[in-house]
Amino acid sequence: MKRWHKIAIGSAAGIVLAGAVLFALDAADKAYPPPLDRANAVSAEVLDADGQLLRAFATSEGRWRLKTAVSDVDPQFLRMLIAYEDQRFYDHGGVDPWALGRAAMQLVGNGRIVSGASTLSMQVARLIEPREGRSLSAKLLQLVRAVQIERRLSKEQILDLYLTHAPYGGNLEGVRAASLAYFGKEPRRLTVAEAALLVALPQLPERRRPDRNLKAAEAARKRVLDRVAVAEAVGDGEAERAEGVAVPSRRMQLPALAAHVAEAALRKEPDVLKHQTTLKKQVQQGLESVARAAAMKLGPKLSLAMVMADAQTGAIVGEVGSADYFDASRSGWIDMTRVNRSPGSTLKPFIYGLAFEQGLVSQETIIEDRPADFFGYRPRNFDMSYQGDVTVREALQLSLNVPAVKLLDAVGPSRLMVRFRRAEVRPVLPPNETPGLAIGLGGVGITLKDLVQLYTALANRGQPARLGDGVTGAPGKLNGEPLLEPVAVWNVADILSGVIPPAGAPQRGIAYKTGTSYGYRDAWSVGYDGRYVLGVWVGRPDNSAVPGLTGYGTAAPILFEGFAKSGIATTPLPRPPAGAVRIAQSELPISQRRFALNANGLLVASGREAAPQIIYPPEGAHVDLGAGAGNLSPLMLKLQGGRAPFRWLANGKPLPDLSRRRTQQWLPDGGGYSKLTVIDSAGRAASVGVFID
Repeated sequence: MKRWHKIAIGSAAGIVLAGAVLFALDAADKAYPPPLDRANAVSAEVLDADGQLLRAFATSEGRWRLKTAVSDVDPQFLRMLIAYEDQRFYDHGGVDPWALGRAAMQLVGNGRIVSGASTLSMQVARLIEPREGRSLSAKLLQLVRAVQIERRLSKEQILDLYLTHAPYGGNLEGVRAASLAYFGKEPRRLTVAEAALLVALPQLPERRRPDRNLKAAEAARKRVLDRVAVAEAVGDGEAERAEGVAVPSRRMQLPALAAHVAEAALRKEPDVLKHQTTLKKQVQQGLESVARAAAMKLGPKLSLAMVMADAQTGAIVGEVGSADYFDASRSGWIDMTRVNRSPGSTLKPFIYGLAFEQGLVSQETIIEDRPADFFGYRPRNFDMSYQGDVTVREALQLSLNVPAVKLLDAVGPSRLMVRFRRAEVRPVLPPNETPGLAIGLGGVGITLKDLVQLYTALANRGQPARLGDGVTGAPGKLNGEPLLEPVAVWNVADILSGVIPPAGAPQRGIAYKTGTSYGYRDAWSVGYDGRYVLGVWVGRPDNSAVPGLTGYGTAAPILFEGFAKSGIATTPLPRPPAGAVRIAQSELPISQRRFALNANGLLVASGREAAPQIIYPPEGAHVDLGAGAGNLSPLMLKLQGGRAPFRWLANGKPLPDLSRRRTQQWLPDGGGYSKLTVIDSAGRAASVGVFID
């Protein structure tokens, strides 16, 4: 009985002692937790719209350490890693007793270390809390830390830390950085040979760097492939075949695209580690390759900028802020997509669009290109010559200045600026000046981004889109009034799509316009298809003149090359809206056969009759024609004054017949806002906007 009493007392004491030890260990664990917060110091990344890496930034220590998760790597690599480094990874709690026992026996039997006993958890502990030397105390701390890590993290989280922090030589850390540097790709799909090299390098990363010690890297990879467990993990014969694959002998640069967008992303959100953009990696790579090639031809101190946007969504899919971000001679750090410059002739399509919309001209209307004086303003053509009588179509295609100013004088500079505001674009006028005729030839300041935003309306049936900034600015379609009505937009696109491409460029089915600012300071080209708009600017950031710089000769070839290298298939331009046709000159109403201004800059007209005036429907009227029921009734149109015959237009579409009566019937295509215009034989016009219900 006495003996059992002693046993009971001893057992109780043992339990108390074990409890005290566990309590002490738990208290020590809480008091001295592993420094897992250090593991969060990773490289900031800028991603494209699909999550592909555009650019990474080194950590504060100068390390390329890209955050990596199990889902980011090839599953076969994970099987090979565990088979080679820690076969019982999923069974132990941070320390593998079997591996420790085997290593101890080999040390005693051989007098040296034959194999290590480090688990992946222990390696993670060493990576996040590195220590100099390999003392016994350092190894014991590593064992303790491994147990602590296992208590806090799941096996997958531990693997994530290893994949992020494993050393690969130099300043490369983590599987993603190594895969990008040695194979030029993300590690989601790896060959057996590639996976084996990535398994082998972290043990001795400096000695085995393939870009410096190729033979050592080959030998280390072979040891991985020769391991029986690895061979079983990859399948029969795969290891032998992988040994015959060459090891890469050079280290590639990590993706370094979209420098200006990336810098803007970091400035806006410096604490964010992953920045999603609207850019497309393929498009960005293509545009940057075009910019590099163009810069070599342009010569010193010249820069260029490019913006490509989706006209339907407003998303910027490619953006190049300068010829070379790191070229100080070109002021490469300046993002020229955001700088106001003179747009030259690139605003002319909107002048012509307004003239089409108001029924002042048709494509085949004759307009004079001769010296003209607009109250002291005397525009001259770029080549200082004049073409005489030309069609409106020819005038826009040839970018003649005098016809454009005549049309701007007729539609009104202020009205043009109001239309720009519909696209949320506000060109900058010279100080203390009101909109004047000079804006038609580049007498305002506008950024490349805003110019592309204006052109989204031309690619999208008149409805502009708000461009994002590529990072946090939200793109989207603007739902207000259209910049121009669809028929006017079609006329502009029909003309611009007929402009001859620059020498050597293929016809790509795009509509485009060029521009050259005063003094040869800026060369522009903006083009679009049925989905995308691409704008190009070339010039010197310091605004110096560049003799010989022109939109057609300098910027247009870059535009066409940019479309070709973007990798985006050309989308056909929108089909003509109902009633949009190119009317032969002989079939035009007399008032539209020739556009002319008198000495006072007014449309030529007789003074014996009053100008036409639409008296029904009145401006802004809501007319119920049964649009909601789907069975529209015709609308009676009435006018006063004017000289017969009259040509009526609905939304820019001419009604079938000329009329000598002051009443006319019109059957709308559908409900919503419509613009009605009447033109008399003297060329005088009146318009009203109505809503069909």
